[in-house]
Amino acid sequence: MNHRPNRQQGFSLLEIMVVVVIIGILVATIAPNLFGETDRARLTRLQVDINALEDALERYNNDNFNYPTTDQGLQALVEKSDIPPIPKHFKPRGYINRLQQDPWGNDYQYISPGSNGPYDLFSLGADGEIGGEGMNADIGNWNLNDINK
Repeated sequence: MNHRPNRQQGFSLLEIMVVVVIIGILVATIAPNLFGETDRARLTRLQVDINALEDALERYNNDNFNYPTTDQGLQALVEKSDIPPIPKHFKPRGYINRLQQDPWGNDYQYISPGSNGPYDLFSLGADGEIGGEGMNADIGNWNLNDINK
């Protein structure tokens, strides 16, 4: 009979701890860069969305000689509103296919007439509340160009 000693193979606790420390160091150095890129991507998407909505609002205004009212809202760009003033020259397919939500999952805000021009079009930021700083700040058509500074 040939007996072999029962020798288990595996990783020692020290080896596992070294791997965990290395992973921790990698996460600590890479994660801030990834989160910074995520914030930048959200701001870029916000700019694209607001520019697209502004373009649709301008086309609506050119056809109907006014912007949708606050009561009509941005939905007036998708389908003809039955809230006065009823648009007389509404395009059969609308001015946009559907309304997007902002990068944080909230509806875009629209006020017409606006405090900053014929309308205010904005996102309430990451916190979804009026005001705030940084990623929680309100970002709209009046300060859109300031977000990359």
